[in-house]
Amino acid sequence: MTTAKTSWELRLLPIVVGSLGGTLLLLNRLLTPALTESQARSDVIGVILSALLILTGLLWQRVQPIPPEAVVLMGEEGFDLAEDLPEAVKTELAWASHLLLTNTVTRSLVVYYQGRVLLRRGVLGSQSDVTPGPILKRVLETGKAVYLVKLAIYPGRVEFGYLPENTQGVICQPLGQVGALILAANAPRSYTKQDEAWVAGIADKLGYTLEQMVTASPEIESDSPSEKQRKSSSPGCGE
Repeated sequence: MTTAKTSWELRLLPIVVGSLGGTLLLLNRLLTPALTESQARSDVIGVILSALLILTGLLWQRVQPIPPEAVVLMGEEGFDLAEDLPEAVKTELAWASHLLLTNTVTRSLVVYYQGRVLLRRGVLGSQSDVTPGPILKRVLETGKAVYLVKLAIYPGRVEFGYLPENTQGVICQPLGQVGALILAANAPRSYTKQDEAWVAGIADKLGYTLEQMVTASPEIESDSPSEKQRKSSSPGCGE
């Protein structure tokens, strides 16, 4: 918030200086009884410089729009990681989440894979479980990322109860066909194209690692409610 305010003040500076300079030149002209040739030339140069400063300030208002104002996300900082994951997977999830939280506007993130939450980190939402709504389901079905630039204007925001209540922007990045990396930002329209490309690259790496984990340890494949019910009803279960 302080940075945005300072930037706004700096962009107003050329307009203020140009207007002040032009006003002082006008007063000097009115209060001078007899103008010399050199003074007249100086006044012309001063007027031109003042006009250029004002024009520069006006152009800055158009070329450099005010950045979106960030908010403090509601919730407590936390780091929840599934305990039954292999150590190598835990390390990679911790590394990737740290990079995203420290190098982008991401303030909260969730890794959802095959019906279960593997990781929650940053400012945690009130819900610990993820129930895929229409938006997340579309990401899982199509394998294409969705970027909600300003979450407040989307009716489907109610499905993101596992993110902080006042989340401003959301990226749902697929992890293969069975998972998603869900990122929450504290400012609307804050992810750049470069950020999106970087998130996609990290998600591809995580997706590959998780796929290898499932291949190596089929028993970790899914802990979703439907899978648990199927396992409990299988013959010989619990013997």
